[in-house]
Amino acid sequence: MVDVQHYLVVSAALFSLGVIGVMFRRNLIVILMSLELMLNAVNLSFVAFSRYLGSIEGQIFVLFVMVVAAAEVAVGLAIAVAIFRQKGTINVNEINIMKW
Repeated sequence: MVDVQHYLVVSAALFSLGVIGVMFRRNLIVILMSLELMLNAVNLSFVAFSRYLGSIEGQIFVLFVMVVAAAEVAVGLAIAVAIFRQKGTINVNEINIMKW
């Protein structure tokens, strides 16, 4: 039988992979995908605790997180396309929009 600990270990592994992707990758698209991986890891833990506790609040919260994640992807991808059109790259080390 699969207990809540198994779900939490998988969730921690996914979250760690997402953190590693955000910290060490310099491509904006990969960073956005790593953020999505981190959000999905948190969603997995919410659903696991919701099932373990026998309540539905965690699953409702996951629905809201998924809506926010979809909006984040749409806005992030639009920003990435705009930056690529202006600078010609999406490498975050080469993007210096805030400089004069």
